[in-house]
Amino acid sequence: MNEEIIKLIDLQGIDSEIDGFDQEIKGKEQEVGAREQSIADKEAEISRLKALAEELAQNQRDLKAELEDAQVRIKDRQNKMMQVQTSREHQALLKEIEENKKLIKANEEKTLQMMEQVEEIEKNSAELANLCAGEKELLVEETENVKKAVNKIVSRKKSILERRTGLTPELHPGTLKRYDMLRQKRSGAAVVPTKNGVCQGCFMALPPQQDNDIRKGEKLNFCPTCQRILYYLTEDTEPADA
Repeated sequence: MNEEIIKLIDLQGIDSEIDGFDQEIKGKEQEVGAREQSIADKEAEISRLKALAEELAQNQRDLKAELEDAQVRIKDRQNKMMQVQTSREHQALLKEIEENKKLIKANEEKTLQMMEQVEEIEKNSAELANLCAGEKELLVEETENVKKAVNKIVSRKKSILERRTGLTPELHPGTLKRYDMLRQKRSGAAVVPTKNGVCQGCFMALPPQQDNDIRKGEKLNFCPTCQRILYYLTEDTEPADA
């Protein structure tokens, strides 16, 4: 097989390994990011609950003020009843007293409901705070573990990058440029094998004559559909192991 094809196959294997390392690192970082987001979500919910509790507390104060005003009005109307001279005035004062009593009762019920709501909010907020504290402890441990794991991956990646650095000068600059361009456009896969006359990159059938040329391996061949560099897979053309 053409020496340049063999080197391209090895280069593709190396770059696929590097991509795998990058994905592994990304996955580890996402684990930490997910934990951080979970904590942030809980803290945001705690803030929301606190704001709601404060709003309810203000509503309770407003209701208390209304209740006290209603009690003052009742007392005032009761005193005036001692001074009225007509039945109409007496009935009007009784009506006002009754309305204020209803207002007091309604406000007392609302206040009780709000107290129950505040109690439930404080309970939920405390539970979230405990969960958040636990997750923060886990985050510290998880961050340290991820850091160690990433360092190991980076160390493995470094040795692979050294192999790549030694390999690329052996390729023609034009070929390497085209390879890099294909890698960018084809999700990292620039060099792919054929199987039964089918490109394993885009899975389109190849012209029979081109399939024969690929099997011979005497020159570079490109898929007419996806433009990837093609080779015929045999035991001798397996990508080099890391």
